[in-house]
Amino acid sequence: MIFKHRHYVPCIRWKQGEYRAMLQLSSASKEFITPLIEVPEIGFDFETNTNKKTVDEHLSPFAKRVRSNWQMRPCFVDLNLIDTSKLMADGRHPVNFVFDELRAQRCLATPVIGINRSRKYQQAVERVVSKDRRGLCLRISLEEASKTTIKASVEDLLAKNDLGVSECDLVIDLGAPNFKPVEGFVKLIEVIVQKMPFLSKWRTFTISGTSFPQSMAEVGQGLTTIKRFEWLLYKDLINRLNKVRVRLPTFGDYGINHPDVLPMDMRILKPSATIRYTIDDAWLIVKGPNVREHGYSQYRGHCKTVIASSHFLGSGFSRGDEYIANCASKIAKTGNLSTWRMVGTNHHLEKVVHDISSFYDS
Repeated sequence: MIFKHRHYVPCIRWKQGEYRAMLQLSSASKEFITPLIEVPEIGFDFETNTNKKTVDEHLSPFAKRVRSNWQMRPCFVDLNLIDTSKLMADGRHPVNFVFDELRAQRCLATPVIGINRSRKYQQAVERVVSKDRRGLCLRISLEEASKTTIKASVEDLLAKNDLGVSECDLVIDLGAPNFKPVEGFVKLIEVIVQKMPFLSKWRTFTISGTSFPQSMAEVGQGLTTIKRFEWLLYKDLINRLNKVRVRLPTFGDYGINHPDVLPMDMRILKPSATIRYTIDDAWLIVKGPNVREHGYSQYRGHCKTVIASSHFLGSGFSRGDEYIANCASKIAKTGNLSTWRMVGTNHHLEKVVHDISSFYDS
């Protein structure tokens, strides 16, 4: 799996809305995307004070869903949201179970590892690497990337997997930092990139992050615009790296999601009706009152608001845009929260592929 800077690496938490969005991407866009798929958290039942499912129940459908919705296209797979101290019923480590299942489905998955993962996690990845011979993806934080020990840490990890740098992918994951001021932050990233060990040798090199709000509670009702600081930073960074002839990273983000997983008690949660619509350098957020008390019919009005804005790209731009147009005209149903995560994610992925292409062609 080799791609360059004109590619796109979205971090996708593999829930229904997200994997349906991936399935419905255009064939052209799929060629420019290699997702970093996060196995989603199990979920917690606040009433019984236990996990909603066993680890076996939770992980069993994962590989089939990857095959059904992403087919046999390359992807990265990360189990960082799973408590891997708990083994499967048959004694296998969750990492080994997931990759055994992905292998059976003939999915082209590369395991993701971090420098500070547990030794058992690392050993499980080592077994996957030995079997699949697809190398691995090293996902490191900004703090880890800036440490003076990063070279030694990388060399130690690769030695344990008997791999060379050219067999591995590097993702510097910024998470959801404070991007402001962007100019100062991009200078910091530029310095870290230039000092990154083996920069020219990594099979692929991606910088990922997001400025999407952690919660919709931070967004007021009505029409709001929120800057996509990760995209603004990326464009500035590329311009700077081009001047000093340093390897250019691939762009990555978290779609229309925040990387942190917040425990939510669905008994008391009242989610709002929102449309998250990606536009040039920003998100257009249309938010209404909660759906428990006010229902989903309000989405028809939300769709009309998006269409009436100067940012709507037309029903032919993506399957998400088509759904917005059809919902506004009462051809499509108003759906549920998963539907609108699919709509927003599908539009976002198509939009970012378009943005990357336009940026490098300009």
